Amino acid sequence: MLLNAFDMACVGHIQQGLWTHPRDRSTDYASLDHWLALARRLEAGLFDGLFLADVLGVYDVYGGTPDAAIRNAVQVPLLDPMLLVSGMAAVTRHLGFGITCNLAYEAPYPLARRFSTLDHLTRGRIGWNIVTGYLDSAARAMGLAAQDAHDNRYDRAEEFLEVAYALWEESWEEGAVRADRSAGVYADPDKVHAIRRDGPRYRLNAPHLVEPSPQRTPVLYQAGASDRGRDFAGRHAECVFLNGGPKPLVAAQIADLRARAAPRALKVFLGATVILGRTTAEARDRFEDYRRHASIEGALAHASASMGIDLARYAPDEPIEGTGNAIQSNVATQRQIAGGALTRRKLEAQFLLGSRQPPILGTPAEVADVLAGWVNEAGVDGFNLSRTVIPECLEDVVDLLVPELQSRGLYKTSYAEGTLRQKLFGAGPRLAPPHPAVVRAPTSAH
Repeated sequence: MLLNAFDMACVGHIQQGLWTHPRDRSTDYASLDHWLALARRLEAGLFDGLFLADVLGVYDVYGGTPDAAIRNAVQVPLLDPMLLVSGMAAVTRHLGFGITCNLAYEAPYPLARRFSTLDHLTRGRIGWNIVTGYLDSAARAMGLAAQDAHDNRYDRAEEFLEVAYALWEESWEEGAVRADRSAGVYADPDKVHAIRRDGPRYRLNAPHLVEPSPQRTPVLYQAGASDRGRDFAGRHAECVFLNGGPKPLVAAQIADLRARAAPRALKVFLGATVILGRTTAEARDRFEDYRRHASIEGALAHASASMGIDLARYAPDEPIEGTGNAIQSNVATQRQIAGGALTRRKLEAQFLLGSRQPPILGTPAEVADVLAGWVNEAGVDGFNLSRTVIPECLEDVVDLLVPELQSRGLYKTSYAEGTLRQKLFGAGPRLAPPHPAVVRAPTSAH
């Protein structure tokens, strides 16, 4: 079983309102010491990685304004997660880092350099969660009237990755770096190639600025669960993050993803929230304590943005129509959970801790049973564990849950050596055929 901490460089991430709990330290998010302590804690618990979410723009769909998001700190204010990683890498040896970065408002050339830089500085422990965006507010922040249509965003992503792959995998040949002091030659220019592209969205003629890093291409994560998103993941992703839902639905999604990715291996992480206690009663008491701090308004602001539907426009029992132009799989999943017409009242009934994700509560043994059930019955490989009250929620996982999983033989007792890709897949540090990053006709020239 694999475990990532699921976090964001902000006050309120998934469980809206819990920053108001007196023991919570989320308001320290702008302190580097906060992130260094988090990284050390995760490595002490043998976590596979820290998965950092990110968005551009603010959540302004609910009520047509950002007021509810700003008032409740719903992913605003928000730091750039890329700038946190090198500090955390310096105090750890094994912890991986998955960074969400929206390619819709990036250029491939500088983004490829940033990821190569982090791959060097982490010694090969970096991953990229590829997203195409879902907020019109982000488009307006970038000078556009609105974001592209859902499927058009994936068309852009395909072309973007073709360019990024060429920069990472083709620009510098193996052996290009000589570092020959006596000859005064650092790199062999005959082995460094300009990447030339003249596509509809991206054009360039330049060599990659960074010499090959340990992984070259970062470990590739993807979180789209729509049909187009799963098709994209099947071609490109090494790891997929699913938000959850009924177990049969998740199992079917995983089977479909693996069929699309075959014969490549695919690791699937399920979003989960756990609340632990040394007894069942203690876990329930902690849940009730946390629940008193949950923000329904914050949860509605978050849900409205991710669904692309202004939930403030609907009466409690009025059916919610449409699909929006945001995360289409969120809308589809919520309709399946509702088992009929989706309404605000049904959604709010799920917001137990300020999010649509129902917590798993109990003793370490009870929580381990639930997680093992997802692995055995749905084919999940691991979990992205979202924070509730920080740092105690992670301390409980490290001190209580990890030992229980280890006692069952479900969790490692030490880290493997190597890059993040090697730790996750037990293979080489670089992508291998048949991944499209390395199975392509030569397209570069010196």
